[in-house]
Amino acid sequence: MSHYNNGSQGKKGGIDIIKILLEGRAFFALIAIIIVFSILSPVYFSTGNFLTMSSHVAVFGLLGIGMLFVILTGGIDLSVGSTLALCGVFAGMLLEGVEIEALNLAFFPSVWVVVVLTCLLGGLVGSINGVLVAYFKVPAFVATLGMLYVARGAALLLTDGLTFNRLSGDPALGNTGFEWLGFNKLLGIPVGVLILFFVAIVCMLALSRTPFGRWIYSTGGNARAAELSGVPVNRVKLSVYIISGVCAALAGIVLASQLTSAGPTAGTTYELTAIAAVVIGGASLMGGRGSVRNTLLGAFVIGFLADGLVIIGVSAYWQMVFTGSVIVFAVMLNNIQYSAKNKSSKKLEKKQIDSKDKNSEATAA
Repeated sequence: MSHYNNGSQGKKGGIDIIKILLEGRAFFALIAIIIVFSILSPVYFSTGNFLTMSSHVAVFGLLGIGMLFVILTGGIDLSVGSTLALCGVFAGMLLEGVEIEALNLAFFPSVWVVVVLTCLLGGLVGSINGVLVAYFKVPAFVATLGMLYVARGAALLLTDGLTFNRLSGDPALGNTGFEWLGFNKLLGIPVGVLILFFVAIVCMLALSRTPFGRWIYSTGGNARAAELSGVPVNRVKLSVYIISGVCAALAGIVLASQLTSAGPTAGTTYELTAIAAVVIGGASLMGGRGSVRNTLLGAFVIGFLADGLVIIGVSAYWQMVFTGSVIVFAVMLNNIQYSAKNKSSKKLEKKQIDSKDKNSEATAA
């Protein structure tokens, strides 16, 4: 009898280990990437390279957080890469100055005005997606795929296919400081990374401490049941697409400031990178499951993997192969994790029903 108990305890212990590995897979993958590439290249995990890689991750992380909100409701946003490009060139256009020939005026807004206006543009793009999905019932895939082309085309029209390169501003016009967002550091940390962490903390609190966060999870879990329980499902869906658009705008600002240029082709395939960050972080593409913390880890996995492959001299084409393989593997792990959870919850429900039936029979007797 004691032998049986020991085996049972060992089995439970094994299940716990598997559960820990599955739920913490993004963290363990990140540690493994750091160890492997540190062995292959001594400069990989130097302080300077670590800060550079973190700056690259800031763009992916911002896109991933916005994408997480949409995926939690059971949606998808394929337009974030194009929104990033549109917002980047819009910011570049404002920084180079807007001339109104009819009034013989030139408008040179300050950097902070540019940031606010650019975020408003991102929110506008997101609101169009949200209205199409929530109120016109257009499938999210179709609505955001259409917006992908519209936003990219608008970016090309604004620039005539060219790139804005003069983003440093002019001290006489009071619009300098844009490159500060991309190159400067506070307390030794790149400003772009600090922006990412600030957005992440705000979004974490919104999801875990507010009714809006609970509405998002319930909408993704079962939209019909959530609506019947009083959740404003349509407003929630509209809101998450706006959040995704604003995050894409911030990512566009950070990327343009890092490059000190803004082009209409920026952010190509970044929507897939954002989805990958969310999926690697363990979120369910069906909605209702996921967290900001794990999405950040997913973004770091992608960013550190891509930069590591560059450092050891792997071709850019192979980088795409590796990234795609990681996405597929992450989805497989998600299916394993959530199917196990669903089975255990069904067993628990069955036990509860059986115990209720036994209690009712005992009461009747």
